[in-house]
Amino acid sequence: MAAPVEQITLYTAKICPYAQRAEIALAEAGVDYTRFEIDLSNKPEWYAPKVNPASKVPAIAYGGPSVPADQPSLSSTKIAESLVLLEFVADLFPHVPTLLPTSPVLRAKARFFIDAISVKFVPSFYKFQVLGDSASIPALFEATEAIQKLLPANPDTDGEFAVGKDFSNADAAIAPFLARWEVSLSNDIGAYDEGEGKKVWEVLSTEPRFERFRRYLKALKERESVKKTFDKDYIHQVYSKRFADARAQRKANAATAA
Repeated sequence: MAAPVEQITLYTAKICPYAQRAEIALAEAGVDYTRFEIDLSNKPEWYAPKVNPASKVPAIAYGGPSVPADQPSLSSTKIAESLVLLEFVADLFPHVPTLLPTSPVLRAKARFFIDAISVKFVPSFYKFQVLGDSASIPALFEATEAIQKLLPANPDTDGEFAVGKDFSNADAAIAPFLARWEVSLSNDIGAYDEGEGKKVWEVLSTEPRFERFRRYLKALKERESVKKTFDKDYIHQVYSKRFADARAQRKANAATAA
């Protein structure tokens, strides 16, 4: 018989794709937990010493007495890092076996997919959007194709998600980035030159070679756990301000260097 699950307090931030990973997993598990929003630009003084010394989100305080989230108990166990938390939630709630598939083969596939996200997809996303590096566009397309090749080739028979018919941690790991990617590129929000984001999105949205990617993105966006943990309007508002400033700064730096 499984041990009873203790209280869970999740420290998170709507803006952060890594934090949304943990929120998706908890939503998939369908459990009650306390959600505490951390302002990443003005973190509480108590957060690093009492919850996560790295001062990042997400983090979970597990167990201990029920106390206000801003007064975390010393007796609760503090756990951080998004991929660790994905597996932690899967271990806590074995009644949702699809988060971390029971099959060793599917587990390996899910972990390989997550590794590809970390090694190929996220770096290309960062270089283009955050650094405004136009030279990274080919790598961005290559990373998208690499992820696409790992998906079941025939979604109608083999399933639409990363390792088949069931939504897993592999999908929870990439969904926050793809959701933000769509908002950013389709609205031309990034440090890159004006118009480049929409050009990239046009390729991803229309070229036949990315048809499987588009179907996968659609399936992720329709997943209830993804929808309920993603605030599209908020992301658009914050990104618009952040990357307008970043684009202006990059142009100013280029002018100074010239």
